[in-house]
Amino acid sequence: MIRLKRIYDPASPDDGFRILVDRLWPRGISKQRAAIDLWARDIAPSNELRTWFHHEAANWDEFVVRYHAELALLPDVVASMRQQCAGRTVTLHYGAKDEIHNQAAVLKPILESEDPAGDDA
Repeated sequence: MIRLKRIYDPASPDDGFRILVDRLWPRGISKQRAAIDLWARDIAPSNELRTWFHHEAANWDEFVVRYHAELALLPDVVASMRQQCAGRTVTLHYGAKDEIHNQAAVLKPILESEDPAGDDA
C-alpha cells in the first residue's frame, strides 16, 4: 500500500517506510523531525520542471505529461523504487502545500502499476 503525506505533517508508525520524493530538502524541517527512510531525489521532477510547474493548478495537466516523460527516461530508477515499495506500507512525502497537485500524486499510480512504463494505472 502506498500513501501520500506532506512532509510537514507529524510522522506516524502507520506511515511505514517513509520516502521523500522532492528534489530539494523542505524548508524549515530537520532531518530528525522528518524521520525519512529514503530521500529519493532522482525520481523527483527535474529542477526545470519543478520551476516551470511552480505548483500552479493551471499547469497540472501539462505537468503530469512532462513528469511522465521524465520518468520514462529513468526506467531503472522507477524499477528500483517499485522494489523499495513492494510488499510493505510506504508513504511518499512531498513538501507542496497542495495535497492534490504534486509529484507524489503522479508517482503513486506509476509505482503501483505492474507496467514498466506505468501506463496501466
